[in-house]
Amino acid sequence: MLATGLNAFAERAILGGPHPAPAEIRTPSRRRQEPADSRGLILDAAARIAAESGYEPTTISKITKRSGLPVSSVYWYFKDKDELLAEVVRHSFDEWRAQQPALAPLAAGVPLTEGLAAVLSTSVRSLPAAPDFLRIGHMLTLEKRETEPAARTLFLQIRDSVEGNLADWFARELTPSVLTTRPRLPQHLAQLVIAATDGLFLAHQIHEAWNPDEFVALIVDIVHASIAATG
Repeated sequence: MLATGLNAFAERAILGGPHPAPAEIRTPSRRRQEPADSRGLILDAAARIAAESGYEPTTISKITKRSGLPVSSVYWYFKDKDELLAEVVRHSFDEWRAQQPALAPLAAGVPLTEGLAAVLSTSVRSLPAAPDFLRIGHMLTLEKRETEPAARTLFLQIRDSVEGNLADWFARELTPSVLTTRPRLPQHLAQLVIAATDGLFLAHQIHEAWNPDEFVALIVDIVHASIAATG
């Protein structure tokens, strides 16, 4: 995330500017209303099974068994497993980003590195919880299929949106002289932050010992050095 990915940040940061959020996945119109909590049970069951077993072993049969709902309830909301897992990714991302600070313009006199540290301090602390959109998204990016799953497509769209808005933030906060010398620096810094948080997410799945403050300080130091090297 955060985020390959990730990472990224709150709704204002993700949705603002010229980088649109991924298009909605539409489900067929319904003739009656299902209980509101049924959809949540289905999403939770699908997320848990996918996290435990991977994409292919996640089946509608297993989802219905885990959720305690009939097959008809799953197909009430989703046309197939592909659409369901894509919605798991979207739902997880929406929940995660709602808890992240916005990439708002910095107040006068506040250094870029201080603003970046404030955002990352919140974001990196959410990684140990292994948000479903990151876990499933990373899993699918490593797998090659003849037909790309909708969840993988959506995850990559989310990453592109996060990267674009983070790059826009860097571009707003860097000085004109830096941008003139290195016009692609905002994009490169955005990619650096996302790649670093991706790595931390994966590392935490292997070894739980980590210090978020040290990680944030390291990334901020790298960003600062990259800007300073421009002269």
